[in-house]
Amino acid sequence: MDASQGNEEQRMQIRGKIAELYAPESAGLLNSIKLAEEAGLPNMRISPIHGKFLQVLVATINARTILELGALSGYSGIWLASALPSSGRLITLESNPLHVQVTRRAFSEAGLADRTEVREGKALDLLPQLEGQPFDFIFIDADKINYVEYLNWALKLSRPGSIIVADNCIPSGTMPRFPEPGSEETIEEYNRQVAANPNLVSLALPIDDSQLDGFCISVVRQ
Repeated sequence: MDASQGNEEQRMQIRGKIAELYAPESAGLLNSIKLAEEAGLPNMRISPIHGKFLQVLVATINARTILELGALSGYSGIWLASALPSSGRLITLESNPLHVQVTRRAFSEAGLADRTEVREGKALDLLPQLEGQPFDFIFIDADKINYVEYLNWALKLSRPGSIIVADNCIPSGTMPRFPEPGSEETIEEYNRQVAANPNLVSLALPIDDSQLDGFCISVVRQ
């Protein structure tokens, strides 16, 4: 075994221990995975460590309202909604009817129906309906080609202190997993814009992934 293999095995062991201790998957999360597999959905969900990190951010600002762009099977939404108080609200926008069906069922069976809502349709068509109700936390994890437009909407739908998180946003690090035409350029532009925006404090952060994938985290200043 060469040094690089040994280092990778050590990193995997560390990630496994962190996930086991800090991010055990609840019955609702495991059920979401099961529902996704039964429906033939792609395995593109965030990792447990990613999910726990989102929970920590939500708890940090005592968020009560969350907007999620892109649902897949509801896995990330369960992590997010589970961090809300019973009076909190998560709104998820999803364009794929099958994903909507699976996510609604996953939310319900996780006991989160009282604080979650899944709206079906293209995000860019649905976002204007949300104007005037700023969100404490916004998670962007939809089609990468529209990330810059999603950022513009996130800025409209946020307030000072809100947190905006974009998944798969490490510069030059996402194309192997997400080869959407033009997505690499869009991700690069997203990073340039949040880094240069004086009203945001931002950082792209690789998390728990040897493929150099992770989150771009922005805090709205004013």
